Amino acid sequence: MARSRDPILFGLIIFFIVFGFLALTSASLGLIETQGAPFKIIYRQAVFGLGLGTLLFCIAEKINYRFWHKAAFWIFLLSSALTLLVFFPGIGFKSGGSARWLTLGPLTIQPSEFLKLGFVIYLAAWITSRGREIRSIQYGALPMLVMILFLGALFVKQPDLGTMGVAVATGFILFFIGGASFRHISLVAAVILALTASIIYFKPYMMDRVLVFLNPFYDPQGSGYQIRQAAIALGSGGLFGKGFGASVQKFRYLPEPAGDAVFAVIGEEFGFAGTGLLVLFFIFFLWRSLILFKRIPDIFARLLGSGIVIMIIVQAFINMGALTGLLPLTGITLPFISQGGSSLAASLAAMGILSNISKYRR
Repeated sequence: MARSRDPILFGLIIFFIVFGFLALTSASLGLIETQGAPFKIIYRQAVFGLGLGTLLFCIAEKINYRFWHKAAFWIFLLSSALTLLVFFPGIGFKSGGSARWLTLGPLTIQPSEFLKLGFVIYLAAWITSRGREIRSIQYGALPMLVMILFLGALFVKQPDLGTMGVAVATGFILFFIGGASFRHISLVAAVILALTASIIYFKPYMMDRVLVFLNPFYDPQGSGYQIRQAAIALGSGGLFGKGFGASVQKFRYLPEPAGDAVFAVIGEEFGFAGTGLLVLFFIFFLWRSLILFKRIPDIFARLLGSGIVIMIIVQAFINMGALTGLLPLTGITLPFISQGGSSLAASLAAMGILSNISKYRR
């Protein structure tokens, strides 16, 4: 029997949204010289991100999670088809050498954000249906490799290795949780890593990001510029920061202060205390979710919920890790916080599914 939504989980979602809009409001001030009035950014985020996301959250929360098991294949197929449309002239929108967006009238949508969620739903349903067969090569490792290669082809073509990294990492962790053999996971991972390394080697800008990661002083005015400016922002914030709205680096120094670099602005304005608190909230979100999953008897619900939480946590820590120099730069957004209506809408849709699952806790 369904209960009310978990109040702690819902409270965490509200916190991320409110904190995200505060951080984005401040960070968008740094774009006033290049993109005009910063409130246009907030308006787009509120209407196309929060507005659409709230609608998707409410719908997903009302739908019994078992529906996603039945519709998993079609959801994955639809999200894949939408992602393929970005390569069609007149529909797909290209910017900065990447084809990642669809233009639908006044809307600009990044379908790969919804493809990640579609993949998690399909993978959870597939693992549940396979049962113990998941430990075999024929019914487990080989189909998993085919799915990863299919996703990889879509993301490399755009190109968008950051989103691919989130989807693949989420897939591997969920595959392991679902009972797959560690040896098989290692074999599939080795194949994927080899292919990824070869792609990076033949893509100069990707190779430059790896070189910057290995040597932060490499090409300081080119490929290493963003990570150096992020380090300055985080370092100048000290323990408690300069105060809300007081960031200097967001003005003409830090590339994409409202996008994938918003964590650096948070660090400059709220200091180590602010960034540490944000990290703790993401960890608390993970911990609370694990507590809920232990109280849910349905295997599919646990796998689906786990996949959603893993996807959010992996993306958040890749973003924060990249800006602190712990990982190579990827360009992916910080969930709930960075500018990006599609990212926020897809994240809230995923939270709606998670909220519905929480209603069936024992």
